[in-house]
Amino acid sequence: MRILAIESSCDETAASVVENGRNVLSSVIASQVEEHKLYGGVVPEIASRRHAEAIVGVVSSALDEANTQLQDMDAIAVTAMPGLIGALLVGVNFAKGLSLASGKPLVPVHHLRSHIASNYISNPDLQPPFLCLIVSGGHSHIVMVEDYTKMKIIGRTRDDAAGEAFDKAARVMGMPYPGGIHLDKIAEQGDPFAYKFPHPHVTGGKYDFSFSGLKTAVINTVHNIAQKGGEIPVADISASFRKTVVDCLCEKFLAAADELKANKLVIAGGVSANSLLRKQLADECKRLGYGFYMPQKSLCGDNAAMVGSQGYYEYLSGNIADMSLNAAATASIE
Repeated sequence: MRILAIESSCDETAASVVENGRNVLSSVIASQVEEHKLYGGVVPEIASRRHAEAIVGVVSSALDEANTQLQDMDAIAVTAMPGLIGALLVGVNFAKGLSLASGKPLVPVHHLRSHIASNYISNPDLQPPFLCLIVSGGHSHIVMVEDYTKMKIIGRTRDDAAGEAFDKAARVMGMPYPGGIHLDKIAEQGDPFAYKFPHPHVTGGKYDFSFSGLKTAVINTVHNIAQKGGEIPVADISASFRKTVVDCLCEKFLAAADELKANKLVIAGGVSANSLLRKQLADECKRLGYGFYMPQKSLCGDNAAMVGSQGYYEYLSGNIADMSLNAAATASIE
């Protein structure tokens, strides 16, 4: 079964042809990073306009790269939720048009479910059930993946997501957008024990996260040094901050795995590319005898291949939409 997948939830216009949920025949991405870098973050109105300009070419290129045509597709999958509403609407409406014109089934896909599915491409032997840590710019979740389309939230952030905290900390230290990637590289040169940042505790949700206070602590540290005329030790602050965030993520994730008797652990989302997170969890899972899976770094960020993978399982479960399908800025993964 071949699925044409479309992704436009943030600042990447992407299309892919995926076969049987795991075999990627093509993957094309038009990135807007350089333009949004001028503003230090994604400007939603600009993102929507660029999606509208790029989507025809991106989809055409994905079909050409796969050496196939729209008529050869079995279904059209599209990210319908969550994300920037204007950006999502471009992809959803384009997919609806393709579905209407071709008669192919339209499959709505949840963005976070897609991130989980990136692991099915990178790890062909991976099957549910497993416990997944989803960490991105907008979300930080611990999710029990009971089946391909059946999921339960075990914990989530109460405020900022881990990726947002990385980006804000990077920005205050003068790093360009997207800051998290630059912070991760610079942190490799610093001392992770140079600064002691707080480990936030959340009342009423033992597996929930909170990164707002931690982000503020880093910003205050930088401002205090600057106000005294000192030179900002960017590498040391980056390394210390990165270690604190990763420790918070790993502690909750591993504690949840222990209580739920989950011995198969997975990470997904943009922050799953973080080098320390990947190494620390791999080491801990090896020590504990857990299976550990992570997507290849090229699939950690937003892409349409993961949408095609999850779209395959959504299609098999009967999740087919009609022309009344609309985009949603927020939606539970459950």
